[in-house]
Amino acid sequence: MTKETAALEAEMEATRDRLAATIDQLVHRTSPKTIARREVASVKGYFVDARTGQPRTTNIVKVAGGMLGVIVLFAVVRAATRD
Repeated sequence: MTKETAALEAEMEATRDRLAATIDQLVHRTSPKTIARREVASVKGYFVDARTGQPRTTNIVKVAGGMLGVIVLFAVVRAATRD
């Protein structure tokens, strides 16, 4: 075996190892558990300050107000369609 052949085989093996590692990372990133954890962390980050651990009341009030608005809208539409 020549030096060039050995170098080429070593390069191919290194490329194969990098590709395998990349595929493993992609499988991990796209697994349903990983996606769910990432989304839960995102939602928690919106409602809880990561530095202090305190709830972000302004964001909580915004969401609660929006939900209340939707409920009122449904109630008004339902009452209007019954008449």
